[in-house]
Amino acid sequence: MAVNWLDQPQDHDYQAAADYLSMVAEPQTVEKTVAALENTDTVFREAKDILRAARLVLLPATNPHVQSDLSKIAEGKKLSPILLVRGSGNGGVAMQIADGYHRVCASYLTDENTPIPCHLVSWQS
Repeated sequence: MAVNWLDQPQDHDYQAAADYLSMVAEPQTVEKTVAALENTDTVFREAKDILRAARLVLLPATNPHVQSDLSKIAEGKKLSPILLVRGSGNGGVAMQIADGYHRVCASYLTDENTPIPCHLVSWQS
């Protein structure tokens, strides 16, 4: 079964990213980073690599949000691309999935090698 993706993230995805990032960075940094996410080109990364870089565990198919995304995949509905913020190159800080953790997990459970469209930026200061 293929995972279908929208061409661009939805507007509410950027607000969700800002809400999450506001817990790990200062407001000015969040504002600039989200603006960068809105204005970057799409890149493709595999679910297994996204989870590894973010140092996050795979959520199970029984998680209600993952289950919802798996249902969308089964129905052929398109998912929104993932919003990512790079961690540090020295490994001290993990990459942040600013928005889309459940979609990454649903994609992984479908096929861990599926190319996922992402907006990927570094922290902006």
